[in-house]
Amino acid sequence: MIQIAVRTYRAILILTLLCFLVACGNSMTTNTPQEPTTPEASVSVTVSPTSAALGSNQTTQFSATVGGTSTTAVAWSVNGVTGGNTTVGTISTEGLYTSPAAASSQAVTVTATSSADSTKSASASVVLVTAGKVTTTANPQVAQYSFTSPTDANVAIQFGTDTTYGLETWSQPVPAGGGTLNMLVAGMRANTTYHMRASVQFASGAQYYDSDQVFTTGAGLPASRLPKITIAVPPGPDTNPGVQLLSMAGNASNAITAAAVDLEGNVIWYYDLSTIPNLGQDIPFPIKLLPNGHMKVIVGSVLPNSVVSMAREIDLAGNVISDLTTAQLNAMLAQMGSPIVSSGFHHDFAALPNGHTIYLVLDQRNVTLTGDTTPTLVTGDSLVDVDQNGNIAWTWSTFDHLDVNYHPLSFPDWTHSNAIIYSPPDGDLILSCRDLSWVIKIDYSNGVGSGNVLWKLGPNGDFTLTNGGPSDWFYNQHYPNIIEPSTSIRPELAIWDNGNTRPDPTNGLPCQNSTGAPGGGACYSRGVLMDLDTQGKTATLVWADDLSPIFANCCGNINVLANHDVEMGTGGQSLVPPQATTALEVTQTPSPQVVWQMNIAGQFSYRMVRLTSLYPGVTW
Repeated sequence: MIQIAVRTYRAILILTLLCFLVACGNSMTTNTPQEPTTPEASVSVTVSPTSAALGSNQTTQFSATVGGTSTTAVAWSVNGVTGGNTTVGTISTEGLYTSPAAASSQAVTVTATSSADSTKSASASVVLVTAGKVTTTANPQVAQYSFTSPTDANVAIQFGTDTTYGLETWSQPVPAGGGTLNMLVAGMRANTTYHMRASVQFASGAQYYDSDQVFTTGAGLPASRLPKITIAVPPGPDTNPGVQLLSMAGNASNAITAAAVDLEGNVIWYYDLSTIPNLGQDIPFPIKLLPNGHMKVIVGSVLPNSVVSMAREIDLAGNVISDLTTAQLNAMLAQMGSPIVSSGFHHDFAALPNGHTIYLVLDQRNVTLTGDTTPTLVTGDSLVDVDQNGNIAWTWSTFDHLDVNYHPLSFPDWTHSNAIIYSPPDGDLILSCRDLSWVIKIDYSNGVGSGNVLWKLGPNGDFTLTNGGPSDWFYNQHYPNIIEPSTSIRPELAIWDNGNTRPDPTNGLPCQNSTGAPGGGACYSRGVLMDLDTQGKTATLVWADDLSPIFANCCGNINVLANHDVEMGTGGQSLVPPQATTALEVTQTPSPQVVWQMNIAGQFSYRMVRLTSLYPGVTW
């Protein structure tokens, strides 16, 4: 009995324990909270590319990348319209966007929205543009290309005789926020078919090329008015690229005087000064490309039959932007109480980085010379600084800063200055006084200078020539210019040395215009590069090219090109018929080699300057 009772007790105990365990297990399952599951990562969407630009009925493929979920599908829309429509363009479920068949200038947004999380999306901007339009201008060799953008963009026009183009204008912005840009395309030969297209960089980063446009230039100038150009040495692989901007004189045959030609001698741009009423002899003194892409020309001067003297700014189509006449300038000078009375613009101007323009003008005054009792009417020079608002900001005159009693040539045409150069390192001015055979530096200091002459370079000036005698100086020079890089202390100058009064090295007598005449030997012209020590007041000839027997009685220019060659325009080799002039590029070596040469008959040049192209900052 006792054993049975024990067994029964054990069984009840085991059964009770089992019931307790089951009850506890159920209680844990029912009442104890489960551990939280790890949430999925946040959904992200990216779209590629992020920007595009299209014309009418063009396509571009977009792709969407979805992260944070295994559901990678997206829904595509354009401007909030699923799949887009015919107005804003359509997009397939695979992301292929098609612009409207009749595209208008507008910006649209393509969006990819996650199917897993409709709050997550990414977008791309699409600029829709209409094709540009090409029209003629007043110059038959210049086209106008009109391009409209719905947003900020920079536009350049590519052009050439086939669809490889090859030439390009500078890049210009459309109006802020979008609008139409009218770009003048210049640099084309007459009677020639050209292809052109806009190359557009949008603010979004998208690059766009407009559809090809065809333009045929007009007849241009009649053959009788073209310069009589011969290319004596054609351009080769070592020739510096660019075009020649001509400021010509001697137009007995009515040949054009202001023009640009390519290195093969083709006229690719011109401005017909003979269309200016009452101008008389239409000699540009000179014509220059401005930083704003326009041209400025000094016309009229004091030529015998000229009643016009003014500075004219034009665009490349020849449209007049502004005129400043001598009468207008004198009225401003009189209003400010200046003693300067200009008898004409002449020979040069300088466009400064701050938007000001320094004009070189003739200034005539009655002066009683030392030892004389009666006054002499002397022609000197003055500088007039006109700011971007048309106001006179600063003036300077040779009568105030040079001694009129020193007049080695052509007096009473006293100084006959022919070039004004801005010196970037110090903001001063350099003036070429031809009849004094001096190049002088003036304290301008960006418009706040005293006007004092800081130094005079040339024979009887402030400098000692370290490697030559009196005959090795320049005489009656033209077109000095600073060779970059330069400093105000050790500048290097290029100077076209006409040599009218060069002394003979053997007897010191002035040179003669023809061999065998009494006095010194024959005159000759040359190009020189000169290094200056403005503190020690020494000058050193570092290079010279003696062009003997070429003698240019007047005019001419010189410059150092990007490839370090030297470009020269010989100016007035002959001032009476048969007139002639030469432009050439030579190596800057001890024995200079000609790598390009252009001869012109029937005219002589004031300047023949190599430009990189007809657009600032662009090289052709």
